[in-house]
Amino acid sequence: MSQRSDTMRQQAFLTALSLALVLGACSQGAKEPEGETSGDAVEQGGTVPSGATQAEPTQAQATPASARVLGLEGLGELRIGQPVPKGGSWAERGAQTGDECRTVSSPDYPGVYAIVEGGKVQRITVGQRSDGKLVEGIGVGSTEQDVKKWFAGFREEPHKYEDKPAKYLTAPNAASGDPALRFEIGKDGKVSLIHVGAMPVLAYVEGCA
Repeated sequence: MSQRSDTMRQQAFLTALSLALVLGACSQGAKEPEGETSGDAVEQGGTVPSGATQAEPTQAQATPASARVLGLEGLGELRIGQPVPKGGSWAERGAQTGDECRTVSSPDYPGVYAIVEGGKVQRITVGQRSDGKLVEGIGVGSTEQDVKKWFAGFREEPHKYEDKPAKYLTAPNAASGDPALRFEIGKDGKVSLIHVGAMPVLAYVEGCA
C-alpha cells in the first residue's frame, strides 16, 4: 500500500511540473515582438503608448503642392476674372497702384505678382524667385524646348527688351479673350517669366504701365 502511494505522489509531481513548464512557455510567447515601435502601433490602428508623441507634420506636408501650381484659372486663392480675395495675403505693396490698374503681391508667393483691372484679377505673373510651376512641370528656368514639347503652335514674337533668341510665346487662343498662357524666353533660351491671364492685359510688357 505504501509503495502504491509513493507511485501516485510521483505521478502527481510530474504532472504539476509539466503544467508549470507549459505555462512558462506560453507566457514568454505572449511578449511584444522586438523592434515594434509606438509608430508601428499607431499605423496599425493602435494607440500611442503613454509618454510617446507623434511627429509633427512638416511645412511641406502642411502646404498642399497644388497651392504652387499655376493654371489658367489662377494660382492658389487668386483667380483670373475674380476680385482679390478679402482677408487674404494678396495686397498692394508699394508697386503700381491706381484706380484703373494696380498690382498686388503676397509674401506667401515670392516672385509672383498680379495685375488687377476693373476690380478683377486680369493677369498673374510668375518670376525669377518663384517656385510656382504649371501642372506640366514647366517653370522659370525651363528651356524653350521644354515649353514647345508641351505647348505646340504658340505664336512667336520678338522680345521688346532683349536680343534674339529672346522672344514671347503666346497661346493661339489668347485673342479670344479667354484666360491663356504667355511665356517670356530670355536670350539664354530659358523661361524668364510665365503669364496667365486675359488679353489685352496678358500682353502688357511693363505691368500697369
